[in-house]
Amino acid sequence: MQALVRRWFRAEIALTLSAALLGLFLLIVPLGYYEWIKALHVIAVIAWMAGMLYLPRLFVYHCEAEAGSKQSETFKVMERRLLRAIINPAMVATWVFGLWLVVEGGFLRSGWLHGKLALVLLLSGVHGLLARCVRDFAADQNRFSQKFYRIINEIPTVLMIGIVILVIVKPF
Repeated sequence: MQALVRRWFRAEIALTLSAALLGLFLLIVPLGYYEWIKALHVIAVIAWMAGMLYLPRLFVYHCEAEAGSKQSETFKVMERRLLRAIINPAMVATWVFGLWLVVEGGFLRSGWLHGKLALVLLLSGVHGLLARCVRDFAADQNRFSQKFYRIINEIPTVLMIGIVILVIVKPF
């Protein structure tokens, strides 16, 4: 129970810091910096996708390592650092800068944006699943096979293709 409370507390701290940083950023950068915000959004998306594509691949290899072995412990460190230092901050930055672009760009009523947001929500759900898998591996309680991780590795790619098509082509 205490572990759950600590996780919620850390989540609250992260959300509070994110909101504070967003507020500070809004005060510092005038609304005329649309292109800079777009560049930061694209950079964050690239970092997020890089992590989302690499983490399941680590899981495939981690499945081969015997629980408690030096190799398994190394994978645990790699997975935790990738998630906490790259994937999580990149996802937060992607959402913050993306929502800023939506508001400033006036895209709230665009059909393509609604489709993109649905796909990004799905991608965020996959992110949550991968975060859960990191916790499971850390506790030596992996529930999935290598085949599962090979399949789940393709989902971010498919979602990314859909998102890029919606943003660039704007079919509706």
